[in-house]
Formats: sequence, structure tokens, C-alpha cells
Amino acid sequence: MLIVGAGPTGLALAVALKMAKVSHLLIDALEERQNTSRAAVVHAHTLEMLDAIGAAEPLSAEGIVLTRFTVRDRDQPLLDVDFAKLPSAFRHLLMVPQSTTESVLQARLVELGGEIHRGVVALAANVESNGAAIRVRDADGERTIHARYVVGADGMHSVIRDAARIAFRGKAYGESFVLADVRMDWPLGAEEVSLFFSPAGLVVVAPLPDGSFRVVATLENAPEQPGIGDIQTLLDKRGPELKPCRVTEIVWASRFRVHHRLADNYRSGPFLLMGDAAHVHSPAGGQGMNTGLVDAIVLGEALTQVVRDGASDGVLDNYSRIRRPAAQQVLALASRLTRIATVRSATGRRLRNLLLRLLDRLPPFNRKLGLALSGLARRRFSVLTQPGRTYRAAPVAQVRAAQVTSEATGR
Repeated sequence: MLIVGAGPTGLALAVALKMAKVSHLLIDALEERQNTSRAAVVHAHTLEMLDAIGAAEPLSAEGIVLTRFTVRDRDQPLLDVDFAKLPSAFRHLLMVPQSTTESVLQARLVELGGEIHRGVVALAANVESNGAAIRVRDADGERTIHARYVVGADGMHSVIRDAARIAFRGKAYGESFVLADVRMDWPLGAEEVSLFFSPAGLVVVAPLPDGSFRVVATLENAPEQPGIGDIQTLLDKRGPELKPCRVTEIVWASRFRVHHRLADNYRSGPFLLMGDAAHVHSPAGGQGMNTGLVDAIVLGEALTQVVRDGASDGVLDNYSRIRRPAAQQVLALASRLTRIATVRSATGRRLRNLLLRLLDRLPPFNRKLGLALSGLARRRFSVLTQPGRTYRAAPVAQVRAAQVTSEATGR
């Protein structure tokens, strides 16, 4: 079995397979792991799944545990989601840079005796009678790898998805996004993730473990290399007004275009997709990497049942059937948050703010939003089934979740 891409999803799948003693090869085009932070939040359901592969505890030790997600219009709090009431062993969200998540998963893989083959570029792939042939290039030239199954964890421009001829339907958002890790004097402290609405667009501010803050914002034409002045202007126009912040340093910054796309299927013959190769969307709500990590652990269970235990090949079709609807829900949630955040008319903003303040007073709505953001509302999409049998992709996580629910209900 070949896994193409050693980002967080590829690493998580490799760990799951190594734990199950399923032989595989993990390759990545990069010579070294990237150190930029990109995704920065790990949600409760993802932590449940990571717990099943022994990664939740070491990852939690590297991050900041937060229990509040607050939606604001400048200085007006509109909606406050309390994760401390989640029905999970992980009643919080974890702020941790993606580079750290990858480091923890890599360390777990090495601990289990696994390895990453870096500097190996997948060029093309073709179906064979007993699997697939993948042409790759490394420092020694080109060669062909033969594998029973090939997993595309190689991002939005996936070579494996193209080889499988799976359509990736959707479009790019009209606006670009700015992503930056900055040091600043922040009036709201480091106790919450804040999503600010403004006529100019949304901005998300969240604390990171090293004392810096992650800033994500929509911008019509973002500069290629955002500087202190660019981030300061964004926060001056969209963040707190009564107590404005002061940006003092840019740790890392970039711009990017966001697409809203979903693969028609996650499987075609020997080819399987997960993570950004299968779904991409707005960063609103911090769902992208989380969805991909759950993909990986569910797929790890499916491949284990088929390759190691001799289960029907149809289990792999079930992986696609349960994980694609999860991505559909995530894309819908991210798009709703983006649309709501970018209402521009004064009347529309007043109506939106009034509605959100009213909804904030309704515990069922608050709970529902918390479950959606945390991923717990999509737990059912991490359970594999085939006729006569049910496989739970993360048995440890399911047990822990059941224990917490039992404690909460007194049963």
C-alpha cells in the first residue's frame, strides 16, 4: 500500500496502519517537513479520533486548551459558544500549529517503527490488474512503485485524484485570505477564539502556544507578503474599537486563495482520497485539517479490515459513503459562516446581529453550534459498516465518549 503525501492526514493514516501492522509506504515530495503553521485548531471529535492512535495526549501537551468561541461585531459580543459543556472527554478546542501536529504524528510514527520517504515525487499513476503502478521521481531518477491500494493525501492539486479521474467540483472564492501569526498587545487576552464580523470582511484571532496570535482574514486583494502595517490595518478596521490592539511583530504571514470543492467520490478502484485531495473550503470554523484527520483514521480502519483481516473490498466503498457526507456538512458550515460574516449592508448587519444575540440566549441552538464546530455532530460519519458487521474506526475514542455521556446523564 502506498500513501502519497506526508502532511497531517498522511501521517495519521500511516500511524493507524503501523499500529495495525499493515504494511505500507509513505512518500512525500518535500525534502523536509514544512515549519509554517497553517491550520491551528484541533477540535474535540478529532482529538477523540487521535486518542485512538496514541496522539491526543502528546499533542495536547503542546497546545493551548480553550473552551470559548466568541462571535463579535467589533466591540459587540453576539454569540458565545461554550465548549466546556461538550459530551466528550475533550471538552475544549486545542490551539496548536499544524507544524506541531505534524511533528507529534511523525514522532508517533517513528516510535512505532515507521518512516517517511521524502523527496519522492508522484508523477503519474495507472490501474493494473492487481492494483496500481505509480511512477515516481527521487534523487536517483524515475522508477515505478506497484501497490494494491494508493491513497491520495497529496492536497488540492492531487496527482492521485487526477489519475483516478475523480471530478473535483466547486469553485474558488472571489476574495483572497490573509493568514498571519503575529505578536501583539491584544485587549481580549488569550482565553478565547474570536470571530469578528465587519462590513470589510471577517477576521479570526486566536492565541497560539508561543504567545503569538493567529490572524485569518478575508481580503479582496491581499498583499503577497503581508507586513505589520497590513495586519494592523485589518484589525483596526475589523477588530475591537474601544481598546484597539497594537501589532508588534510578524512571525509568519502569507496570502492564499480558498476554493470550495468536493470530490465526486473518495474511491475509484485501487485509488482512495482523503484530506484536501477530497475536500477544500473556507477556513471559517477551522474545519479543514480536522476533517482530513478523521478521514485518515476511518480509512486506516477500513484498510486494516480489508488488507489484514480479509474483509470485503466493499468496506472501502463504505469509507467513501460515510466520509463524503461529513465533508458536505463541513463545506456547508464553512460557507454559512463566511456568508454571515461578510454581510455588508447596515440593515443586514443590524438584523444579523439581533438574530445572533437572540439565538445566543437559546441553549439548544448554542449546543447545536458547539457540536457542529467541535465535529461531535458528525461522529456517526466515523463508523464503518458492512452487511452483518459494524467497525468503529476509533474504539478507544468511542469508549471514552460513551463514558463521558454516561457520566453526564447519570446512567
